[in-house]
Amino acid sequence: MPETPENPPSGGTPARPATPKRREPKVALAPEALDDAGTELSSIVSDLFSDENVEMGVEVDEVSVRIAPDRVPAICARMKNEPSLAFDYLRSVSVVDYVDRLEVNYHLFSYPKRHKLVIKADLPAEAPVVPTVTGVWRTANWFEREGHDLFGVNFAGHPDLSPLLLYDGFEGHPGLKSYPFHDYDEW
Repeated sequence: MPETPENPPSGGTPARPATPKRREPKVALAPEALDDAGTELSSIVSDLFSDENVEMGVEVDEVSVRIAPDRVPAICARMKNEPSLAFDYLRSVSVVDYVDRLEVNYHLFSYPKRHKLVIKADLPAEAPVVPTVTGVWRTANWFEREGHDLFGVNFAGHPDLSPLLLYDGFEGHPGLKSYPFHDYDEW
């Protein structure tokens, strides 16, 4: 009789079936889909920042600009105050953990022009620091406190980086992929 999990070799315990290899899901990337306003914005930003060291791109339906962290406040102020851009609304500040680096994203919107843009800045995973933009948009206060709580990003010059989501004395940054969730005990 052939050897199977139900019919083990003589004198042995039933063999376990081989665990199938886990297939990573194939995630389809969304195509670039700038509308007319986005295409016009891309052209304006490209012209205005041609002398600056910025990397232009498109993230699905949004123009993106990648800059050095130390340039964030100056570029954000220019994005807000330049009449052809008029980014008067900071939608959010998000942090993405890529393990070897952190990426801080500033999601902007212009009510008068009806266009949107994201500014991206890469930070080292160890001791991530970027200047605050609370002087440009007051709403950055809470977004930056959240990024500090969850990811440990130090927003240099921020008026009050006290905990927003976590209690005083909480150790670690639970937004990081390296945070040991299974070792956490509730208080």
